Amino acid sequence: MIKGFGGIFWRTKNLEATKKWYGEVLKLDLENWNGTMITPESGTETIFSFFTEDDSYFPTEQQVMLNFQVHNLDEMLNHLELLGVPLEKKKEMSEYGKFIWIKDPDGRLVELWEK
Repeated sequence: MIKGFGGIFWRTKNLEATKKWYGEVLKLDLENWNGTMITPESGTETIFSFFTEDDSYFPTEQQVMLNFQVHNLDEMLNHLELLGVPLEKKKEMSEYGKFIWIKDPDGRLVELWEK
């Protein structure tokens, strides 16, 4: 019955700063309606998963964590370094792929993943 996610929506303390950060850091082309359409390409997956309230995978005070799949995590790391965006978690490799964490302007952890 489910075709895919229709959107991810949240509030922000500083709309312009947050839009600028997501545009510069993650290269999302945010339009004047304050959003963008991300069109999945072949081989791209969206994970929908629950965590218990006390799971330590990401901070318990953060209710939701965004995960963006990237083509090449090493290229992304170079991009982040050029922009001066610090890593909140260094590159981790597992059977699921490669992962890093960064923080957006509101202090939310954002996970970047290469499958």
